[in-house]
Amino acid sequence: MKDRLEYDSDRNQCITARNQLLVTLRFYATGSFQLVVADTFHIDKSTVCRIVHRVTQVIASLRPQYVKFPASDQERNDVMQAFFQTSGLPGIVGAVDCTHVAIQSPGCDSAEIYRNRKGHFSINVQLVCDCSGFVTDVVSRWAGSVHDSTIFDNCHLRARFETGELKGCLVGDSGYACRPYLLTPVGNPTTPAEAAYNNAHATARNCIERANGILKRRFPVLKYGIRLHVDNTLPVIVAAVVLHNIALTVGDDEPGDDQQLAEYMATRRQELLADDDYDEEEVQPPDVTNLPGACGMRRVIINNYF
Repeated sequence: MKDRLEYDSDRNQCITARNQLLVTLRFYATGSFQLVVADTFHIDKSTVCRIVHRVTQVIASLRPQYVKFPASDQERNDVMQAFFQTSGLPGIVGAVDCTHVAIQSPGCDSAEIYRNRKGHFSINVQLVCDCSGFVTDVVSRWAGSVHDSTIFDNCHLRARFETGELKGCLVGDSGYACRPYLLTPVGNPTTPAEAAYNNAHATARNCIERANGILKRRFPVLKYGIRLHVDNTLPVIVAAVVLHNIALTVGDDEPGDDQQLAEYMATRRQELLADDDYDEEEVQPPDVTNLPGACGMRRVIINNYF
């Protein structure tokens, strides 16, 4: 990353890679106007603008390395076991939800599509995370007026579940349609088993609610509003998610390499597991052969586990 930020020469008192990173992190951490950041570092506002865009593109390009869905069987089993231990739901590989990131009005003919149901302009960002709050997937390209379910229906993660490439289930709120690979709460539960399932479902979803809150507290620019052009706003959101995962990985401001990331996630998931042995078959998604259809998986889980 440092090599990509350094300039080829020292002419015109060029800003070092470290200071470029500090300027960008200051912008992320305060959510203030670029002029305020410029005054803090005693540089011109236009310089801050160029630095933020430049560093953001570099950080966002690290997404394939630091925002990864569980790929191997062992990773999926560890994630499933962590969710099963905390909530009692089998076969869960992630929790999905959307969060709105405030922006200024785009000021174009299509500006109103960015106005969300609460009346302000935003980007609706879809996140998927595991029990530790580590973000495993991010979709940052939809206007604030777009519904959560529309974003999921058009994302690559759904396509991978539909084709059978990914195994397991996600948990989402009632705004999503129930599917074999996406479990939602039971509306108006009528039996103790359905009520117990809803409680377990809420426990499983707690991690994504917590991750959304931590992300915006760590980077207030996502909470108080990004005052950039929309095309420059989307990479900022992705970059913040990358930095969030790096922060979870290393526990401080110094980012680690890919090996440290893999070692941290393996250790973190193991910490969430019980000390005693467990039956891997128990935490796998149950067989739904006898109950096909969109809600078949949810019904089988309610009948067999609650």
